[in-house]
Amino acid sequence: MAVVDLVMPKMGESIMEATILKWLKNPGDTVKQDETVLEIATDKVDSEVPSTSEGVIEELLYKVNDVVPVGAVIAKIRTGTAEPAAAKPAPVAPEETAAPVQSQASAPSPVAAPVAAAVPAPVPLANGNKFYSPLVLNIAASEGVSMTELETIPGTGNEGRVTKKDILQFVQDKRAGIVPQVKAAPAAPAAPVHQPAMHPVQQANMQPSAVEGDTTPARAAAYGPNVEIIEMDRMRKLIADHMVKSKHTSPHVTSFTEADVTNLVLWRDRIKNQFAKQEGTKITFTPLFIEAIVRCIKKYPLINSSLEGNNIILKKDINIGMAAALPNGNLIVPVIKNADQLNLVGLAKQVNTLADNARNGKLKPEDTQSGTFTLTNVGTFGSLMGTPIINQPQVAILAVGAIKKRPVVIETAQGDSIAIRHMMYLSMSYDHRIVDGSLGATFLSAVARELENFDPEREI
Repeated sequence: MAVVDLVMPKMGESIMEATILKWLKNPGDTVKQDETVLEIATDKVDSEVPSTSEGVIEELLYKVNDVVPVGAVIAKIRTGTAEPAAAKPAPVAPEETAAPVQSQASAPSPVAAPVAAAVPAPVPLANGNKFYSPLVLNIAASEGVSMTELETIPGTGNEGRVTKKDILQFVQDKRAGIVPQVKAAPAAPAAPVHQPAMHPVQQANMQPSAVEGDTTPARAAAYGPNVEIIEMDRMRKLIADHMVKSKHTSPHVTSFTEADVTNLVLWRDRIKNQFAKQEGTKITFTPLFIEAIVRCIKKYPLINSSLEGNNIILKKDINIGMAAALPNGNLIVPVIKNADQLNLVGLAKQVNTLADNARNGKLKPEDTQSGTFTLTNVGTFGSLMGTPIINQPQVAILAVGAIKKRPVVIETAQGDSIAIRHMMYLSMSYDHRIVDGSLGATFLSAVARELENFDPEREI
């Protein structure tokens, strides 16, 4: 028999650490090769870490919510079947869960009591007492599985928890008509729910007013009777921190312009069916916007940069991030790498693939890294224009609004006339430390001209 180290895998060039969301195995549990041992998070992407060997989990070296560097040993697996290396750990008394646990990074000897068995994973709690991982909830949201249906799925995981395999099998059966539709049961009378003891590390990292499940009468009375207290999920917390950091880092300036995109709209309406049949993917406005942005970045390369101290870092690669909405309402920004090296067909396929993967929770960590400029389409939600916040460490972000028909003045050699045109507002926020108003407005106007001068006779 031998002990094999399970290490935190490398998930992208710029990713140096990950947060443990949930342990799916405890010390003493058997594990097969490639079976998922834990769920982790890097920025906004959730991933699963499989076992590299078959055997018995001997020790877990980190706790839920610990931030672990890439390459660090996170668990030990004893291989071989001659005899178990360690007995199943004895149940830990509830009062022991409150005892502080020393960090494995500073302790040279193994921790005697298994941490994961003592501290319940802080995963979302459903209407009953069942726990669901963020990954399972994301899949359920994207596939339209209600919480009532989710509670009927028999879990095959530890303590009957629903795993990724369980939810995907349920979705497959439901599509095949095997799973009956579940009607929502009438709400049961509210009953007091015993809250598990919170680990001191969690208590130290939370303010008293933000403790999950804090619905005491005193707290409710502070806001009045007609309120509901909702704690932000992990992704919303990350987005909030990122937005606040961006505002504290960069002095934002936003410029606005409008573009007559009639030729672009009419061209897309004319060729979209042929494009889908010929290329096997749909053509949206996003790749057309990205194509125009790329051309203008080549003319004004300072827009494609970042700032480190007093040094301006000009990026030779043009990697365009595109904000995409997730089923839970949060936003994520997958990145099209080397967008300047792709033609329109290539851009369309990349846009559609990344958007589908974002909606279905299939993005890889590297899919959201290394962006140099970001496009956000606020028009998707009906907005005419917006003032976007810079995606650090980039120096600019461009927003396109909804395309609306409006009467506008057309200047011709024969005189002015009024016509109905497809008009769109564009806005760009930029870091005034690097990009001044002249460059910002010039770049934005250049993008508008690219869209206005679109060739309506263009071939696919």
